[in-house]
Amino acid sequence: MAEPLKVLINGLHAKSGGGVTYLRNMLPFFAADPQIETHLCLHQSQAGIIGPVPDGVILHSMDFRSGFWWLAFYEQILVPRLARGIGAKVTFSPANYGPLLAPGQVIMLRNALGVAFVEKRISKIAYWIVLYAVTVLSIVRSSRIIAVSEFVKMTAGTTLAGMFAEKCTIIHHGVGNIFSPPEEGQGRENFLLAVSDIYVQKNFQNLLLAIGRLKQKHPEILLKIAGRQLDGEYYQSLQKIVADCGLANNVRFLGSVSTEELADLYRRCRIFVFPSLVESFGNPLVEAMAAGAPIATSNTAAMPEVVGPAALLFDPGSVDDMATTLGRLMEDDALCQNMSAKALARAKFFSWQKTAQATLDVLKNSAGGEA
Repeated sequence: MAEPLKVLINGLHAKSGGGVTYLRNMLPFFAADPQIETHLCLHQSQAGIIGPVPDGVILHSMDFRSGFWWLAFYEQILVPRLARGIGAKVTFSPANYGPLLAPGQVIMLRNALGVAFVEKRISKIAYWIVLYAVTVLSIVRSSRIIAVSEFVKMTAGTTLAGMFAEKCTIIHHGVGNIFSPPEEGQGRENFLLAVSDIYVQKNFQNLLLAIGRLKQKHPEILLKIAGRQLDGEYYQSLQKIVADCGLANNVRFLGSVSTEELADLYRRCRIFVFPSLVESFGNPLVEAMAAGAPIATSNTAAMPEVVGPAALLFDPGSVDDMATTLGRLMEDDALCQNMSAKALARAKFFSWQKTAQATLDVLKNSAGGEA
């Protein structure tokens, strides 16, 4: 019997949102595969974020100064050293970039680099420029590349879209079983739901302005936003819009919520709205579809690719178009029921089992020298 393939998962980039969701859902499938020996490296500060590591996954905890620049530095030194020390044949970094000198590097393009064109603050722009540069270097060095959508593949730069495209496989994210439709007889409540950590590209400012316009006809309108306030400056700008538009009773920032609470919100909301300007995939869209929520989302980036016919689309740069689209759903019960059925049908295309199997196939082929 052949020895299992040693794979090192570089989890150092999984700090919040989709990166954490990805690792939590993928690790059990890796642990269950007898053909691989799974190693996982994390920073010691991530232990409480990722949660329990499944039996069968060997955890390596790293200790170095936290911060983007420290991570970029230490990752290039410590991860290749660890990979060679354990005899790993594949180093899988589920992030746009990874350690350039690690053996058998495989990266996963999951960050939409177009955020650099949305951001106006110089310090933030510098971050995205650096991310773009190291992404291109990682693309060149990697034996295989996984992209979470066709959109992110085609916008990662001309390097990937051109001469390195043959190394790239598109593998969509999955959705957990906890995200399910309401039980029979459980009606939806009269509120709109948005789910995302609060960043500038999430376009909440236009959503709040659209809510302000809808309030003129629907004074009882209520928007709940579930997500952490990771960009304090941007959050304060949203609070100003709430105050200026008189939306104190119409908008609730819920902050971070548990997975169980989130699943319940999807089941109870009347409409799920996802107004992002730039998104490489959009996990909340698939979660909302699995819960059968009527969805309105942006007609840009990866959103149309993910939802297919299961959502009404609007121009995220147009407050009028967003308000009009949301108003259609708010005022038409039959349309909501139709979109709910389409969402449930579309959700069947996504599962973490399919995602894991396709990913494991890429890693095994990479080790087999098919690059």
